Amino acid sequence: MLFNVPVIPDERFVELLNRNLNSFHACHFSLYRADIADCRHRLQFIETDRWMDFLASVGIPRKFLLVNSRAHGQGAYLDPAHLRTVTKILRSMLKAKVIDAVVFADAYYLRAISDAGGDEASQLEAIPSVNFMADTYDRIAGLLEFISSTRFQLPKTLILDRSLNRRPDALKEVATRCRKAFPNVALELLANEGCLYHCPYKLTHDCHISMLNTGQTLDTHRINRELGCMRTLREEPSRLFQSPFIRPEDLDFYEPYVDVLKLCGRTPGVSFLMRVVEAYLHRKYSGNLLDLMDAMDGTARWLHVSNDLLPADLLKRLLSCSRDCSACSYCRELIEGFAKQKPISLQKL
Repeated sequence: MLFNVPVIPDERFVELLNRNLNSFHACHFSLYRADIADCRHRLQFIETDRWMDFLASVGIPRKFLLVNSRAHGQGAYLDPAHLRTVTKILRSMLKAKVIDAVVFADAYYLRAISDAGGDEASQLEAIPSVNFMADTYDRIAGLLEFISSTRFQLPKTLILDRSLNRRPDALKEVATRCRKAFPNVALELLANEGCLYHCPYKLTHDCHISMLNTGQTLDTHRINRELGCMRTLREEPSRLFQSPFIRPEDLDFYEPYVDVLKLCGRTPGVSFLMRVVEAYLHRKYSGNLLDLMDAMDGTARWLHVSNDLLPADLLKRLLSCSRDCSACSYCRELIEGFAKQKPISLQKL
């Protein structure tokens, strides 16, 4: 099993990656610019030439640029000056050999870049984001048909919807059909996002981040804390076991179906990423399970789930879930047996 990992501007993390190059299929990264967004909050900006020099130090051969914002402002689609900037940057990255593909979640934006550019698009793969939720072969075929209508190359990697992590029969069917139709395409699953299963807030949350990145004011953390997933987990912590995460200890189960696991967590920072990469490289983790989950950092501040003490048949039980919580107490029993609330602590200033 190989991994697709984030790259952030931290030399210690890149040293870890370069020591384990045989374990990585690809890496993905933001452009860290104010005018070209991805699907995360923009917390810092880096001069593009300096960022390309840093990316050149990463030995992982396949490099994916994230332009996977859910939506953009009108200028991003129709402003010639913006699109010239994008194509100029892609041209520079191709020349520096620090890009092989773009990951997109907005088909309008991909077509706009394709129309504005020429050789730049034709030298790059377009990889549909995991947020297209490609959980059927038909959905995948539709995405590839769209990409074929642009100047971009078809992807050599396809990431499947996170829900398939908990639907083994559907995963097997999709993987079998994809491998028959696209024998040279690597199949990928997202391992450690930590979102709720079929999260009802997901699409709107992505839109909220897009709104922020277009200059609107929105406190997404407060909204999630008071109305969304963070409130759900506070009120029903057992719901965390419905999240379609893949534990480091369970990689063997997925190897017959996919070639790559994507590890996420650019926003929590280098300590989080180093912990995650080490855990998945070694296929085991002794500590708080939530400390590996990108989207559960808020819950991890007050709840500890002892990953190394969880039952050996945990994955088997989760894969057989009926989704009828009223008739089953298994997840509640897990919380009672293997989780404990952390004591209240004050932040050091």
